[in-house]
Amino acid sequence: MGVLAWPGHALADLSLALTAAADRVDAVVNIAARAATELIGDCAGVRLIRADGGYEPLTMQHPEPGRAHAIAERLELAVVLPTFREPVALPPDALTAAEVAAGVLCPIVADNAYLGYLVLARTTPGSGYSDEEVDLAWDIAGELALALKGARAAERVHVSEERYRRITETTLEGVAQLDAEGVITYANEPMAQLLALPREKLLGAPLHGFLDRSGQTELSRWLAECRDGRCGVFETRLVRPDGAVRWVQVSAGPLPGEHGQPDGSLCMVTDVTDRIQARGLKRQLDHLRRLDSLGQLIGGIAHDFHNLLTVVAGSAEVIAGEAVPDSTEHRLATEIVDAAVRGRALAHQLLAFGRGGGRVVTVSVTDLLDDVKQLLSRTLGEHIQLNISADADVAPVRAERGPLEQALVNLAANARDAMPRGGVLTIQATNVDIEPGQLDDPATSGRFVRLVIADTGAGMDPETRARAFEPFFTTKSTAAGLGLATAASIVRGGGGYIQLDSEARIGTTVRLYLPAAAESAAPPAPAPDRGRAHGHILAVEDQPELAQLIRHLLEPAGYTVTVLTDPQQAMAGLPDGVTPELLLTDVVMPGMTGPELAAALNERYPGLPVVYMSGYAAAVFDPRTGDEETNVVQKPFNRDTLLAAVQHAWRQRG
Repeated sequence: MGVLAWPGHALADLSLALTAAADRVDAVVNIAARAATELIGDCAGVRLIRADGGYEPLTMQHPEPGRAHAIAERLELAVVLPTFREPVALPPDALTAAEVAAGVLCPIVADNAYLGYLVLARTTPGSGYSDEEVDLAWDIAGELALALKGARAAERVHVSEERYRRITETTLEGVAQLDAEGVITYANEPMAQLLALPREKLLGAPLHGFLDRSGQTELSRWLAECRDGRCGVFETRLVRPDGAVRWVQVSAGPLPGEHGQPDGSLCMVTDVTDRIQARGLKRQLDHLRRLDSLGQLIGGIAHDFHNLLTVVAGSAEVIAGEAVPDSTEHRLATEIVDAAVRGRALAHQLLAFGRGGGRVVTVSVTDLLDDVKQLLSRTLGEHIQLNISADADVAPVRAERGPLEQALVNLAANARDAMPRGGVLTIQATNVDIEPGQLDDPATSGRFVRLVIADTGAGMDPETRARAFEPFFTTKSTAAGLGLATAASIVRGGGGYIQLDSEARIGTTVRLYLPAAAESAAPPAPAPDRGRAHGHILAVEDQPELAQLIRHLLEPAGYTVTVLTDPQQAMAGLPDGVTPELLLTDVVMPGMTGPELAAALNERYPGLPVVYMSGYAAAVFDPRTGDEETNVVQKPFNRDTLLAAVQHAWRQRG
């Protein structure tokens, strides 16, 4: 800076010089100190307050740089003042300590905030400052205050910009800046890696080209929201040039233009592919946990409910046997027995549906459809008509009955959701012979039973139809997306095949191909011999009412029955003279299961035949304890069922 004109244009020249350096605080301080030195003399300096309230080092100007440094060191030690608002002269002790003849301090104040001071010092003995010189120093301090305000603001902007640059360049998230048309004007390195392209190739590229069809449709809405000054968070799929797809979460907000109006948008892009996949796995795990909990709950309820039904039906049967035929008592007791039988069928159906993992048995398709019809009707609701038919010669199938019923219910539930305003669901069963290559799977061939489940619902578009069997894929926000996937898994797990045809606004048809069984479904068990029987039966049942009912059902047939309600009693020792010839035991009991009791008593009475009574035995029954098909009588049972099971076990022993 050259010598400033004195005094007419001095402050104007100083203001211009400060404005030119207004983006740097150190430059502004140096210019002001130099101007004060040249305009007033002998030397001048500026000392600013730090953010913590302490002073920064004194910036001193003197025609001789060496003397400026020495004077600055002495003045820093000599001048220790609190905040002040008017020019003040240096006191004599400060003058002596600083080795100067005269000195003036002018505060630097901006927006009523104390920023530091401007100090003037004269080294010529006997010299001082006039009032005009002090006023000029005061004006210089004022110009400096204004310049400092702008310089500090500029530095804050620069620091903020640098911080923003470092954040965007070092963040693990993708950052992209878009213009109003969605063209990329800036992208950081993580964004380039996410799209598998060099950064320079992203600049000028439209984001539209990296989105799937749904994302392309949504992009215009995102940009419109940003133009309106709104922020948003969206999930979409990015498609890389190599065809790879990544799920991302986009946080988009408006970027202000020169006049404060939105000018494009800034997007923070997070790769959430792993999270989406984990969410799907968690949904599957939660679903499986709910199914497991539901199965356990149904099992526990079924066990107690079957005990109650057994007592009700058995007691009613005893009453009916003792009542006069066609009397009111006989008729009421018979109605109670019939109601208990219907309750048993419903309980068995719910139990099989809830637990799964049961035995593969020969299932009559006709009986299956008859039994599941009521459950399907309740699933569909009254607004949907259900039509079920089966050919007269339709073959039985080998399957787990419970999961197969679950598959039908899942398909019915999907059909119900596709027909919110009502419609028709048709289920038809026929025999078919499949030649190799006739279906999409060339390995599928042989004799099958084909179940055709057709609805008149909304149907699916090609894209939805192609993904219908994917786990977790759903078009309903409240669904888990496991209905069709579970049905397909059940059918395929049993060696079958599933086929889907659907057309939007026409309906959906699902075809299940179930392997036909070589043998017919098991015929009903023969009626028991009602002649007088002999033998000692040990009956162990923890429900007292049911234990006494067992006695009432067996003793009239000629058996001697010893009843215990605690398996530990049997372990501790039977009453004198009691030598059991058959064990009739509940499966689920407190403290000890029926199979455990049977194993222990078999050591004491080798070859002791066992009949298990079960309301829900899936969790504890060990097939190695006996023939599960013949040595288990399911609750609720009646006198004929119980007698038939006991007689069969007795024949096995002989």
